[in-house]
Amino acid sequence: MGGTRTGARAPLPPRVRKAVLTVHIVAAGAWIGVDVLVAVLAAAGLGSGSAEVRGLALRALATFVVTPMLVAALVCLGSGLLLGLATKWGLLRYWWVAVKLVTNVVLATLVLVLLRPGMPEVGAAGAAIEAGRTPAADLSFLAYPPAVSLTALVVATVLSVHKPWGRVRPRRAGMSEARTTVAA
Repeated sequence: MGGTRTGARAPLPPRVRKAVLTVHIVAAGAWIGVDVLVAVLAAAGLGSGSAEVRGLALRALATFVVTPMLVAALVCLGSGLLLGLATKWGLLRYWWVAVKLVTNVVLATLVLVLLRPGMPEVGAAGAAIEAGRTPAADLSFLAYPPAVSLTALVVATVLSVHKPWGRVRPRRAGMSEARTTVAA
């Protein structure tokens, strides 16, 4: 049992595993890119530029950001779940994987629960600014989503590279022999 994947239910063939891993990495990169776009549009919308630029930035933020961010988050989640279930890393076998899983679920939920519902208000504020009116809504909350999400995604990336903390439950000595004996 030395080099086998104990606990992996259905190992992926190497080509499929690499394809799923590639999808996972590309989705995470896209998610980070959309977050950078949110930061740029929020900064432009909240900044001291012309009313036309501020309004356009806010309307673009309200119109074009949530769906790509949510799609990237869900593709990242789905591919991560597949990799966790079908590779030696497991879903809850290693701390770094478990933390990434929780981070992904929390961030995707925040997109749906906090970011998406506020977008009509952001779009209306952009239109008001373009029309020379003061927006009815306080938009200072727009500084938080990219700061929180980008920080969490950078931490997830660092976890993927360094794989710290080890197993959630350390293996006990003789565990492999006990499984072999019970199975025989």
